[in-house]
Amino acid sequence: MMASRATPSRSTPSGSSSGTRVGKYELGKTLGEGTFAKVKFARNVENGESVAIKVIDKEKVLKTKMIAQIKREISTMKLIKHPNVIRMYEVMASKTKIYFVLELVTGGELFDKISSSGRLKEDEARKYFQQLINAVDYCHSRGVYHRDLKPENLLLDANGTLKVSDFGLSALPQQVREDGLLHTTCGTPNYVAPEVINNKGYDGAKADLWSCGVILFVLMAGYLPFEDSNLTSLYKKIFKAEFTCPPWFSASAKKLIKRILDPNPATRITFAEVIENEWFKKGYKAPKFENANVSLDDVDAIFDDLGESKNLVVERRGEGPKTPVTMNAFELISTSQGLNLGSLFEKQTGLVKRKTQFTSKCPANDIVTKIEAAAAPMGFDVKKNNYKMKLLGEKSGRKGQLAVTTEVFQVAPSLYMVEMRKSGGDTLEFHKFYKNLTMGLKDIVWKTIDEEKVEGTEGDTNGAVAAS
Repeated sequence: MMASRATPSRSTPSGSSSGTRVGKYELGKTLGEGTFAKVKFARNVENGESVAIKVIDKEKVLKTKMIAQIKREISTMKLIKHPNVIRMYEVMASKTKIYFVLELVTGGELFDKISSSGRLKEDEARKYFQQLINAVDYCHSRGVYHRDLKPENLLLDANGTLKVSDFGLSALPQQVREDGLLHTTCGTPNYVAPEVINNKGYDGAKADLWSCGVILFVLMAGYLPFEDSNLTSLYKKIFKAEFTCPPWFSASAKKLIKRILDPNPATRITFAEVIENEWFKKGYKAPKFENANVSLDDVDAIFDDLGESKNLVVERRGEGPKTPVTMNAFELISTSQGLNLGSLFEKQTGLVKRKTQFTSKCPANDIVTKIEAAAAPMGFDVKKNNYKMKLLGEKSGRKGQLAVTTEVFQVAPSLYMVEMRKSGGDTLEFHKFYKNLTMGLKDIVWKTIDEEKVEGTEGDTNGAVAAS
């Protein structure tokens, strides 16, 4: 199945009149945020196409003193045209930032499917696993390793096709030493291979395969094979590969997973062997490729002339919005999963996410005031910029201070969506913070009639239990 790129109408993206313009792209809302980069919705003003733009701080790239390797990885990413890998279209740079122009996919994260159904049936899990292995193996053949395969890097396009994101980009600050091995401990602990945690050097391909095995397990089981609130205990389980497959796994699936989650990389199954495995081959469809006719001039330009201005784009910023940004229909869809706008209004499920939303019928100014009032007693410093807020925890958690970016969007004349994104710190801590915060915002969160009925029923039940 060919990956489809979403092309909305040529209407002006939300907030563009007062937003930022970079080259031929108008930047819109932030879709994701990490420690070193942001991903923004953007529109090509020349043809109306929508894209995602990853914005990276140039100074952080320069500090790594690895321009040659970074340039090589980005050049390789531009040449990769695989149906299960998000495309990189072009690279730009301003005086302070580097911009990766990427394919925009609108189907949400693959793991959102687990949050709604608990787990996937074996045949469906195998279909996604086949696409994942195809993508990862193809990139390895081009010398590009992911090193941080995890749920939020697995997206779906509008047709339900798996798209691996951040291939090559997540590993920019890392390098191969003289022994031919990688030496940077990275990734999400639950998905990381034991040799990566050991920090004695590891083979990028073998480490990626381990992560693929954990992902397959989660797709079929609905929970992680290695999980412990104590990090030391978690690492012990990973080192010994202490896990048990649930009874609903077929015998052949169990056998394959155990061969992938082999703690010894020397005896671990290889990608070539996985592709020849009988369980893997069931219903397999080889991906179709297009020959990429790609120019690397833009990559050469920004890295060969980092100190010169002739190849640099200029960021043109407008004034901040005096009213909340109005989100258009296409941006609403890009925020939800495919064309299902229901996910915008659903309550948070058990699956921990780094971004979540709630809706309110209160005036925007009241929403901002209420959030500030609720966050302050929880030990958060609040910085406001019109209808955007940055909440920074006073205490340092497992991964430093928790930082939450909050923005209010108008989706209808009397309806607002409040989006909260973890921009720093630990995801589990963000999840706890969000639950505690929304407890203090009960009077402004809009609930549907069905939700109110459910809460009313729960209240009646609790009352009956208390009375008895």
